[in-house]
Amino acid sequence: MRFFVDNNIALRLSRGFNELAHGEHEFVHLRQKFPADTPDVKWMRALAAESNWVILSGDVAIRKNPHEVAAWKEAGHVIFFLKPGWTNIPFWTQVQKLAERFEQIEELARRASPGDSFMVGVRGEIE
Repeated sequence: MRFFVDNNIALRLSRGFNELAHGEHEFVHLRQKFPADTPDVKWMRALAAESNWVILSGDVAIRKNPHEVAAWKEAGHVIFFLKPGWTNIPFWTQVQKLAERFEQIEELARRASPGDSFMVGVRGEIE
């Protein structure tokens, strides 16, 4: 499974997870594939030309912006949004909490339909 990590999540978190999951999953940060200021609609559409991307995003505003929602739905991306609060916790706590939830994220991503989204809470709930 391939995970695309947006700019609201630390590059080093993405790189670390990529090393930990080597051979099983791939984690690619936005800045490894696009310029840092690439608009969401542009990278979503570009990734649509490739297969099997699951998006990890810290930008819950995407869910409320009509043209971003349209781009994500058209592209068929499954997106896991980290709820507000994630960016307020220390880096290593983010790593720990995401690692604790990863098996559940992986399972939900496997069963998801194109365009599905999930909210990942700091306390462990995934909606």
